[in-house]
Amino acid sequence: MKFGAAFFGWLTATGMAVILTALVAAAGAAFGLSTNTNLNEATNQASQNPQTVGITSAIILLVILLVAYYCGGYVAGRMARFNGAKQGVAVWLWAIIIAVLVAVLGLIFGSQFDVLANLNSFPRLPLNEGTLTTAGIIAVVVALLAALAGAVLGGLAGMRYHRKIDRTDYNEIDNNA
Repeated sequence: MKFGAAFFGWLTATGMAVILTALVAAAGAAFGLSTNTNLNEATNQASQNPQTVGITSAIILLVILLVAYYCGGYVAGRMARFNGAKQGVAVWLWAIIIAVLVAVLGLIFGSQFDVLANLNSFPRLPLNEGTLTTAGIIAVVVALLAALAGAVLGGLAGMRYHRKIDRTDYNEIDNNA
């Protein structure tokens, strides 16, 4: 594993996840504006149908993770050139390492530095952050597996690029001989 290539793959995956999330949020806002729905009406509609909203959100999140980590794995596979699947796993491992590091820092420094909890302008789910249910655990595991699958597939695609280039060089050498 090339951890430098995997780190830059992780940066790519994180950046792509932010961009895709922003695009989905903008599309949701544009849809709300086009249907003349204000925030209170949207909240009421969502609370009347929470299961549909949850399933739709989960699918969108899985697609975002899959695409973002595919891009990250692709970057790592291209940079490292060989062992694309290993590079994809390394991208995923960087994500796990950073998440654990952030969690440890959160435990050490406490909630006083939780900026998102102190801002009331962001839309929030009406759930307590400390509550973890079986469905929540399953959702986290599925999200981790989607990110891993995207990273490995992206790593293989990035490595495939170099395989194609190498084959072209060998074919030209054979044709000239």
